[in-house]
Amino acid sequence: MTVSVVLFTSDLRLHDHPPLRAAVDAARETVPLFVRDPAVDRAGFAAPNRLAFLADCLTDLDAGLRERGGRLVVRGGDTAAEVCAVVRQSEADEVHMAADHSAFARAREERLRQALESEGRRLYVHDAVTTVVPPGDVTPQGSDHFAVFTPYFRRWSAEPLRTPLAAPRTVRVPHGLRSERLPTSASVADVSEGLATGGETEGRRRLGAWMSRHADAYEERHDDLAGDATSRLSPYLHFGAVSPTEAVHRARSRGGAGAEAFVRQLCWRDFHRQVLAARPATAVEDYRPRHDNWRRGADAEADLKAWREGLTGYPVVDAAMRQLAHEGWMHNRGRLLAASFLSKTLYVDWREGARHFLDLLVDGDVANNQLNWQWVAGTGTDTRPHRVLNPVLQAKRYDPYGAYVRRWVPELAELPGSSIHEPWKLKGLDRAAYDYPDPIVDLADGLARFRHARGRD
Repeated sequence: MTVSVVLFTSDLRLHDHPPLRAAVDAARETVPLFVRDPAVDRAGFAAPNRLAFLADCLTDLDAGLRERGGRLVVRGGDTAAEVCAVVRQSEADEVHMAADHSAFARAREERLRQALESEGRRLYVHDAVTTVVPPGDVTPQGSDHFAVFTPYFRRWSAEPLRTPLAAPRTVRVPHGLRSERLPTSASVADVSEGLATGGETEGRRRLGAWMSRHADAYEERHDDLAGDATSRLSPYLHFGAVSPTEAVHRARSRGGAGAEAFVRQLCWRDFHRQVLAARPATAVEDYRPRHDNWRRGADAEADLKAWREGLTGYPVVDAAMRQLAHEGWMHNRGRLLAASFLSKTLYVDWREGARHFLDLLVDGDVANNQLNWQWVAGTGTDTRPHRVLNPVLQAKRYDPYGAYVRRWVPELAELPGSSIHEPWKLKGLDRAAYDYPDPIVDLADGLARFRHARGRD
């Protein structure tokens, strides 16, 4: 075979990339192709932080290909139309791509398959590229997916993993193919000031550094808000700049409780994908309806606004929301606290919070974001759907000295010790000395409202 095409989507890397390896092995020349499809933006991708991170990933991918004698071909337009145009221009016989499992991705794949087959070309779709275990590979008896994480984790852990692939040494690209100019992160407006740099180079650097410095203590420290000992790999996993399969192999090779706890978090990604693949409507609908009568109206809108702006009067919640605004990323414990506060203390529809997160999160992923929000809101896969996280108790447990709050809520930085988590308890002049709002809701009132709404008085 003379020419093949590899279509990159959410797998922007050269290492451990089965579609790329198959395309290079199948032909003398290979076209590495990325299509900027307006339909992806209309589906909700076009948030500034993700667009900027994507630009970094594409720039890094192109640089890696050029080091191997190739380049990235970028086109704009409908994916099926642009791939077929490249196939015709390069006289390629086959196209390789990674499987994706959202409703949008599956519809895109089917359109592309039909378009290629109408021209006598073949589409090869490779599993276990963006996931460790593909959705549907492990299922419980009598169902098409696991609804509870723990039994899924047991089955997932027993699955054999493919061996990670090295990056190809050489990628020969046909001459004369038109390519649009690569986007740049600097050209994207309204990007979070502290947004991380994207790309496989940075992702692999972070993975190696975290494995050597923090993996062993991960089990004990992953909830430590101020310690910031999490891997921060979620953006790189979301864009496929780091292989989840390779990450599992490296963690298991290292061994220990910390590495196993990290692998468990990677399993959560696959768990949510297999739920969404089986129940696509859960992107917008309750997985397990609780018949919630979410608060509406002016008061709810005011509370939602305060939550978005980090001005709820609960320092740990506000710290998490301000971290999100500044970095386009939030500590996982902060995500849980912010989501619980909105959906269960303020009793505002989880979809409002999920939408705001997707507007800002660089790792904004429909499966993880929507289903984690539902888990917290009690409409998802949590086996204890009525649990409520108390932000004060949680703050004292996971930020005992207030360092996380002091970083993100500097107007409270001078408050001593754990008193920073309850500034409303200060008296007189002490309370007047800082510019910070009173709590927008009493925790006891919020809990009573939630229990009444769920019929648990």
